[in-house]
Amino acid sequence: MAAAVVGSLVDNLVCLWRQPYTRTYLPHLFFCISLAGSVLKNAQLVPESYFSDSRNVLNLYFVKVSWGWTIVLLLPFIAYSNFYIKSHMFALRRLMSLLVATLVWYICTETFFYIEDITGSCYESKTMVVIRGEFDTKAACRKAGFFWDGFDISGHSFILSYSSLVIMEEMVPMLHIQPVYRNTLLDCLYLALNVIVVIWIWMFGCTSVYFHDIIDKILGTSCGLLGWYVTYKVWYLKLFSPGLPPQPKQHT
Repeated sequence: MAAAVVGSLVDNLVCLWRQPYTRTYLPHLFFCISLAGSVLKNAQLVPESYFSDSRNVLNLYFVKVSWGWTIVLLLPFIAYSNFYIKSHMFALRRLMSLLVATLVWYICTETFFYIEDITGSCYESKTMVVIRGEFDTKAACRKAGFFWDGFDISGHSFILSYSSLVIMEEMVPMLHIQPVYRNTLLDCLYLALNVIVVIWIWMFGCTSVYFHDIIDKILGTSCGLLGWYVTYKVWYLKLFSPGLPPQPKQHT
């Protein structure tokens, strides 16, 4: 019974992702959410809620370790789905995309931290009156119990948009596997990936309406979309790359 319910849900999700507009407009959706959320935040039109507290469950146990969730679910899904359609070697090559994505994630987040450190100062409180000049990094300042103010590019806007787009691209093989050939493991992985995308989009919206300045969110979102575009729309079309997931014309 449970397997049948999961299979039915997966069938509906596959139909949804088969619609051209779904994958075409997802990148645009992130920009629209970021802009609209920023307008609502500046106009103070969204009341405080459970999700305006950074200690909410989704933020603590999902967003804070969002790249870990993305890797843990994508690793077996890419290996299994790409092997089913192509071969072991093709699946191994495609797994290299996770290494590339992890490098993009690491470089971007470390760059954000560096920019915040070199543009910020340590203050005794959020009133930003008394400067504690002996602390020159955010980590040291916060560890001492003080407040750091710097140019804080939104890491959440980056990682949530980037993770969602990577997952979107890597779920494509499921669109070409006939239901009769799927099994419960593959269906569960696919369902979990879709649930994670929904969580990422929801929390991206919460970030837009509750946190950061508009420039911080736009830059973070732009980095997420740029990382996705450069890899999946440019580099992965080249011969010497991890390549794209199996597309419709490649199905065998």
